[in-house]
Amino acid sequence: MASARRRGIIAALCASAMMLSPAATVAQDAPPASVDLVNPLMGTDSSYELSYGNTYPAIAVPFGMNAWTPVTGKMGNGWGYTYSSHKINGFKQTHQPSPWMNDYAAFALLPMTGAVKAKEEERASWFSHKAEESRAWGYKVYLADYDVTTEIVPTERAAHFRFTFPETKDAHVLLDGYAGGSMVSVDPARRRITGYVSNNHGGVPANFRNWFVVEFDKPFTVSQTFDGSGTLTAGRRAEGDHVGAVISFATKKGEQVGARVASSFISAEQAQRNLDGEIGRDTFDQTRAKARAAWSAELDRIKVDDPDLDNRRTFYSALWRMLQFPREFHERGADGKLIHYSPYDGKVHDGPLYTDNGFWDTWRAVFPFFALMYPERDGEIMQGLVNTYKESGWLPEWASPGHRSVMIGSNSANLIADAYLNGVRGFDANTLYEAMVKNATTSEGRPRDKSGKVLSAVGREGVELYNQLGYVPYDVGINENAARTLEYATADFSLSRMAAALGKTDDAKKYAEHAQNYRKLFDPQSGWMRGRNKDGSWSTPFSPYKWGDAFTEGNSIHYSWSVMQDVQGLIDLMGGDQKFVARLDSVFSTPPIFDDSYYGQVIHEIREMQIVDMGQYAHGNQPIQHMIYLYDWAGAPWKAQYHAREVMRKLYSAAPDGYPGDEDNGQTSAWYVFSALGFYPVTPTVGQYAIGSPLFRRTSVTMPGGKVLTIEAENNSRDNVYIQSATLNGAPYSKPWLSREALQAGGTLRFVMGPTPNKQWGTAKADRPFSMSAPGAVK
Repeated sequence: MASARRRGIIAALCASAMMLSPAATVAQDAPPASVDLVNPLMGTDSSYELSYGNTYPAIAVPFGMNAWTPVTGKMGNGWGYTYSSHKINGFKQTHQPSPWMNDYAAFALLPMTGAVKAKEEERASWFSHKAEESRAWGYKVYLADYDVTTEIVPTERAAHFRFTFPETKDAHVLLDGYAGGSMVSVDPARRRITGYVSNNHGGVPANFRNWFVVEFDKPFTVSQTFDGSGTLTAGRRAEGDHVGAVISFATKKGEQVGARVASSFISAEQAQRNLDGEIGRDTFDQTRAKARAAWSAELDRIKVDDPDLDNRRTFYSALWRMLQFPREFHERGADGKLIHYSPYDGKVHDGPLYTDNGFWDTWRAVFPFFALMYPERDGEIMQGLVNTYKESGWLPEWASPGHRSVMIGSNSANLIADAYLNGVRGFDANTLYEAMVKNATTSEGRPRDKSGKVLSAVGREGVELYNQLGYVPYDVGINENAARTLEYATADFSLSRMAAALGKTDDAKKYAEHAQNYRKLFDPQSGWMRGRNKDGSWSTPFSPYKWGDAFTEGNSIHYSWSVMQDVQGLIDLMGGDQKFVARLDSVFSTPPIFDDSYYGQVIHEIREMQIVDMGQYAHGNQPIQHMIYLYDWAGAPWKAQYHAREVMRKLYSAAPDGYPGDEDNGQTSAWYVFSALGFYPVTPTVGQYAIGSPLFRRTSVTMPGGKVLTIEAENNSRDNVYIQSATLNGAPYSKPWLSREALQAGGTLRFVMGPTPNKQWGTAKADRPFSMSAPGAVK
């Protein structure tokens, strides 16, 4: 539950936004629209040492190629906007998926008055959150040092700026191309600035450029350029590592100057086409209305009726965040068809492409949400993966915009197979299957970075040893080996299911056997997963509290539950239901002790576990986020109900410190969105959702095709978190899981809630969710 201070912050933000909103004409007693409940500042009160989201107030439309954001940090710093900062030095076009990945193709605009200050630290203006409006569809802030108000509203590949100036002879707009390669060209006759930027942090070919065009609706009388030292020069063109431009004019008090901005990864001509096609001659208010409508259309697909306004704000803020990634990297050519510049081979190709996504995070809940709610979009994303494979020879695991060597696993297999097995179509499934098999059979020929080093995050590091031994050994120089083994086994399960669906029975059997490789790492003496040497001996010394080493951003306590494909098999290894439940309980009751020696410092993920008083439960990172729902497999679903509500109550709010760790491209948001609805996807490809505890009294979800699923929770409250009984379309329902088919068919799912557990509901063994080792399971 948000503290009184936090609720006050949220209320002030939303109240201010409502006063400035075009929806302010709505009657005062009308419930706020979903789009008006979003707080883009959720998660922005973060730092290198401690993440409460590591987000920024994105100015974007759903899945837009570009976002914009105010900048409070230094050029090249991943923490571009932090809530605790006091000065803004620009408004930049951003493609940053995470501060740890940093940005690419960024450039910034900044209005100012008086003497021109080109250097970032000198031009920064004081601002206050009291004079800042961050909305789902746009942003507005007062720059105190210049007496200028800036407003920004987005389209997919463009943005509309409106600057309100005071009376002055020295009004300016500065464009900073940032370091890393840039060019600017000023054309006073056409009232515009054009150019390109090339800044990036890897994953691009040598010809990578982001072309831009900025058109102003007011003539300007003076133009200057500047370089990285901030030295101003009278002129209209500059090119180098770091250049920018400044235009100047006189303004009357309250005069509003508009700027239309668009960009393209293809060409300068395509940037102009994007501007003409997405904004054209629209007014600022028209562009804003379109952006608001775009978000309303998506957010209104889930309508929440509940008296707890804080929870509704958190829900819609999380849903808003989840629908930003992955980003479109394609554009529309002169004939209206999709084309894209490839960050893999540097050429322009037909068809869709998406980027800015780490599948280690998002395969877990984001992509299952897309498969459930956005099958057409998901199919287009999958076809984008086809294009990636054709252009690079490999599937992406972390693309930003091209292959990046970050994180581990072979998780593309999970989201591809999950899409196909759950009815998503519109993509070349056979080509993606070929790519999945390549990942599972060889590590040769993987892409290399500019220094010639193999990108180990692409494909499967150590796959030959994994296929030989059934695990990646601890003592062969491959870090995070136990985590890799567990993730490869889950990917093999997905691969086996995809093979079976495509009629490849021999492959299906082979990869189903590989999906059982998790067993090779279970240490019966400690009861945890453990690294294993090449000769079969256990790695020593072993501590389940040691972060990293054999695991990834977690310890054995977190990763031992990464057997999503065969929870029953894990239950059996741990000694049956009772011992399994006791071990789940122990995660919450064990003090948050840790060993950080692998990292040599307390990384922020460790600190986020330590400080929330939930024992070893580390919800701020992905490996353990599904763990709560495993109680449904062991005959104790009421414990899943309790803990799901505790995490929602304690670790989330629509405030600047509203996330429990890195938000990670929608995954931490997706956990909340699913959990608030009352269910969560655990096992990929099977189309089942483990039931937790619905957060709201009534929710209506418009499914693909228009059918409506209504979720009711009678007697729901902060204390009444336990399911007493359930019905689906009027018939008693006793299973602790729901199928995709049932959800997409619509109807009414009704729960009766209470303050104490009903230990009979959802506990029958025959009603448990899918496991490979469950009796009668299809292998």
